[in-house]
Amino acid sequence: MEIIKRPPPPTGVRRLLLRAPIHLYRLRLGWLFGSRLLLLEHIGRVSGKQRRVVIEVVEHDPTDGSYVVCSGFGTEAAWYRNVLAAPDTRIQVGLRTIEVTAHPLATDEGGEFMARYAPRHPRAARRLVRFMGFSTDGSQEDYREVGRHLPFVRLSPRARVQP
Repeated sequence: MEIIKRPPPPTGVRRLLLRAPIHLYRLRLGWLFGSRLLLLEHIGRVSGKQRRVVIEVVEHDPTDGSYVVCSGFGTEAAWYRNVLAAPDTRIQVGLRTIEVTAHPLATDEGGEFMARYAPRHPRAARRLVRFMGFSTDGSQEDYREVGRHLPFVRLSPRARVQP
C-alpha cells in the first residue's frame, strides 16, 4: 500500500451531486439507500448550526445497534471534527431516526473494519481506496493498512430514559 495523494474535498458541481442524497433524506426517501448509507445530523463546532452529511456505512452491529463509518477525507473532514467536538448527535438510516453518541476508533480497529469491508464490497473498496489517494494490491493486508490511515467512528445508540 502506498499513499499517492489525498484529494481535496469536492467543490462546485461535484459537491452538489455528492450532497444530493441529503435532499432525498429530507423528502423521507432515505429508504432508497437501504442500510448502505446514513444521514448524520451534527452541530457545527464553530457555527453551532445543525449540519447534515450522508456517509457510507462500513459496518452495522445488530446486537447493539451501532454503526461504523469512516471519514474518507481524513481527520480534516468537517463532519468528523464536528462529532469529536459534540459527540451526541443523530442519524437517519432508511426511515428510522436514532439518537447516537460518536466514538472515534483506534487505528488498529479501523484497519480491521477496512479489511472486513473490502471483501464484502470489492468494487466499492477499490474505488474508495483510489478516490482517497491510496494505491493497493487488493490484498486483505493492504486494505488493513489503508484502514489504519483513516479515521473510523462508531455511532452507538444512546439509552432512552424511561419516564
